[in-house]
Amino acid sequence: MHAVTIRPGAELVWAEHPNPEPGPHQVLVAVETAGINAADLLQRQGFYPAPPGSPPDIPGMEFAGVVLALGSECRRLAVGDRVMGLLGGGAQAELALADEDHLMVVPDGVSWPVAGGFVEAYCTAYDALVLQGGLSVGDRVLVTGAAGGVGTAGVQLAVAAGAEVVASARHREHHDDLRALGAEPFVPDEALTHGPFDLALELVAGQGLTGALDALATGGRVVVIGVGAGARVELDLLKVMQRRAVVRGSTLRARTAAEKSAVLRPVEAHVVPLLAVGRLTVPVAATFPLAEAAAAYERFGAGAKFGKVVLTRS
Repeated sequence: MHAVTIRPGAELVWAEHPNPEPGPHQVLVAVETAGINAADLLQRQGFYPAPPGSPPDIPGMEFAGVVLALGSECRRLAVGDRVMGLLGGGAQAELALADEDHLMVVPDGVSWPVAGGFVEAYCTAYDALVLQGGLSVGDRVLVTGAAGGVGTAGVQLAVAAGAEVVASARHREHHDDLRALGAEPFVPDEALTHGPFDLALELVAGQGLTGALDALATGGRVVVIGVGAGARVELDLLKVMQRRAVVRGSTLRARTAAEKSAVLRPVEAHVVPLLAVGRLTVPVAATFPLAEAAAAYERFGAGAKFGKVVLTRS
């Protein structure tokens, strides 16, 4: 098979690798599409190595495709099923291996690009909002960095849960798109004036985290899942105390197989049905062939996109 491959000097090439063989609980999938995430760019630069058991030089944490072969202990899926899945790495290839428990069936009518950009974004957002942040009906929710893949997923999940959502996005040209997803969009400084918020999904961090804390309601929660504006910040702990605020952080990639399954199963039960009926979607900003991954990474890194950049088989 061929795969997007990280070479010394952060070079990305389309290189040949041995075909993978499924173990007892693994599924071999012919990849149709694979989403690009910020973690892939960090891995390319040498700052975010793949977890043990994942290919160290093939990036990609989410994909969609067709089941080619099943391990001897697999029971949930069948050859020919359309699936989408979560990986620690290795998704950006012609073939991918995944634990059967980390795959979900793609609903009829959902396109390959949407399926390929769904799993990492929605599992990350669901875990942060629902499992970590305790999202409830009627909450006022702030989503920062709302125009990206996880941001658009977070907006839609919060709206679907009956929350009132304020979306923070720097580029005003994306505001109409965010409004169409059910949020009230503002540039970052303006968004903070529309609190108080019960829950903030923080995808930017840096000084934005202090702003989110200032805009919290009493008993409010902040879940940090992105640090594009900086990983270090000075906090006023008196404000945290006075607001009885909860600040949590979350990542998904390095979790154990069982911990990932604990996120995937409720997403499969509660979120995928909404995707199937069109209440949720994955905005796709651009698609590129897998063999042109270097150009796709450049597009992702340029910013100012709405939704996902997705790699395709052809």
